Amino acid sequence: MQFDQLADPRSAAIVVGGTVLATVLRCGLSDARAALRALVRLARPAFDSAKARAALAAHVRIMQQDGVIRAEPPHLGDRELDDATAALIGQRSIAALRAVHLLHKRCRAGRSIRAVRTFTLAADLSPVFGLAGTLVSLTQLPKSGEGDFTGAISMAVLTTLYGLVLGNIVFAPLSRMVARATAREERARQQVLDWLEQQLAQALPTDRRPQVDAAA
Repeated sequence: MQFDQLADPRSAAIVVGGTVLATVLRCGLSDARAALRALVRLARPAFDSAKARAALAAHVRIMQQDGVIRAEPPHLGDRELDDATAALIGQRSIAALRAVHLLHKRCRAGRSIRAVRTFTLAADLSPVFGLAGTLVSLTQLPKSGEGDFTGAISMAVLTTLYGLVLGNIVFAPLSRMVARATAREERARQQVLDWLEQQLAQALPTDRRPQVDAAA
């Protein structure tokens, strides 16, 4: 097989351009940007729970020794961890830590859903524009029944091929990759949250009023 015969800029323009344009028009610019940001995140190193715990370890030891009241919020470069630990120290409450984590988790889930939805729609539209390219190529057949059919037939075959490849080997796998990456990150972040709660449970002040009320 000669791969240079599979290259056709016109066919690619119809399938790729049409798929991207239709996806953006149907999903909107906001979801399209979410999909692009998801692609960028896929290229970056994944969240590492072990590294996060190592970065927090020194701060946790200080809080265990001196208590949370005297502690300074760490600046680790991870927005969620910085916000969560700042809330924990500022409000001296595990509940505040969990609330910030839940807020960030919902934001990540929303971005992931929008990106997955965009890539899934693009995967569905790609074969449609492959068929559209085939129809366009058929209009270029000689009307007299005589002439060169090679170019039109080649374009018809290639647009169909491009649509199938783009949908099933590019966009559909990207959709699943984004979903799996989000699930892995959530598991890793939950491990860090659980570890942080266990380490600081004794360092936080306790509210004994419920116990007093129960005794009364």
